[in-house]
Amino acid sequence: MGRYFGTDGFRGEANVKLTVEHAYKVGRYIGWYFGAHDGKKCKVVIGKDTRRSSYMFEYSLVAGLTASGADVYLLHVTTTPSVSYIVRSEDFDCGIMISASHNPFYDNGIKLINSDGYKMDSQIEDLIENYIDGLGPDIPFATGAEIGRTVDYAIGRHRYIGYLISLATRSFKDMKVGLDLANGSATTVAKGVFDTLGAKTYVINSEPDGTNINTNCGSTHIEGLKKYVVENGLDVGFAYDGDADRCLAVDERGNLIDGDQIMYICGVYMKERGELNNNTVVTTIMSNFGLYKALDRAGISYEKTKVGDKYVSENMAANNHSIGGENSGHIIFRKHAVTGDGILTSLKLMEVMLEKKMKLSDLASPMTVYPQVLKNVRVYDKPAARSDEDVVKAISTVEAHLGNTGRILVRESGTEPVIRVMVEAGTLEECEREVDSVIAVLKEKGHVAE
Repeated sequence: MGRYFGTDGFRGEANVKLTVEHAYKVGRYIGWYFGAHDGKKCKVVIGKDTRRSSYMFEYSLVAGLTASGADVYLLHVTTTPSVSYIVRSEDFDCGIMISASHNPFYDNGIKLINSDGYKMDSQIEDLIENYIDGLGPDIPFATGAEIGRTVDYAIGRHRYIGYLISLATRSFKDMKVGLDLANGSATTVAKGVFDTLGAKTYVINSEPDGTNINTNCGSTHIEGLKKYVVENGLDVGFAYDGDADRCLAVDERGNLIDGDQIMYICGVYMKERGELNNNTVVTTIMSNFGLYKALDRAGISYEKTKVGDKYVSENMAANNHSIGGENSGHIIFRKHAVTGDGILTSLKLMEVMLEKKMKLSDLASPMTVYPQVLKNVRVYDKPAARSDEDVVKAISTVEAHLGNTGRILVRESGTEPVIRVMVEAGTLEECEREVDSVIAVLKEKGHVAE
């Protein structure tokens, strides 16, 4: 974890943790770095979500980039996966997405994407952090004809929309589909895709005003879509987050279908069609125990990575796996994208429903989602607390109690002085009891910061 960049970019409250000066320096360094190393004028494509501060950061990045001699292509309001698609399919050195994903509107972020469409290498992020802190090179200003320019590149977003439409295997005619656009990036993409494919599209939360992105809507607040699907008799509903790299679904009965269930449904379908490379689904350690039980029954293998779609993507690329993701709804279909793509995920679920002629509730029914309790415990010293012999013994005791009927996961937070204790078991009461037994030992040994 860097000083500024985490697993999903440089993120924080706008003009508090992430300022316009930071954005300007990011632009200055990128414009110089890729131009100097490649011996040609740097080309960068930028997208943004609907936060009020996204425009401010866009202008600041553009100023830094063009001052270093880079040409900048503006996609305007668009999704993170669209930036990844444009970067890797066209001749760009780098992509930038201005978004804080599912965070509230007053936060924002700068996500850097390399020329292959993946998240930027940490080594380059380290160099940018050094430059921000005044430890980097003295970067000259471009002059004369070397000064960069900006190009309106909305056509890039339209090409991405066309690409999504081309992936559909059947018409969506007569399918009643609900879309919760989270007042975010999906507002410029999703409805057009579903309308073109013939769906009867019902849309909510599609009027961004700069401050309502993710506010009681989208994939982090699924209750509204659940109610909307039932009240309108829809076949399915899809909810995206602020930059539309996540998707959660709602079946025709109003039940949540989370990322783990989506991976199960699509993984089984891909196995049936001979498209599941290595017969493996890639998950993070936070996926539900029920997913693993269901995959075992289906004869599908799985791998577990650290939390973060970045690690899922790295594992998939290294091992040529075809599907992976997180229970939060970051799902990667590597044949079609190298990053999580919420709208693509919804299209792939529609494909399974239509090709198998089954309702979403029936497709999800073989997987039981185990009750889960997760508690965060603030501690004085994370490594000391996690490695304490008595804490380790308490965890082992829980593992013995659960056997093959559940699991416990105890891990250190990457960003806070917190130990996360999570248990999945047959009942919520059992989860609570086992979680509390470990926390009690943490308290007894003096690790908990009250």
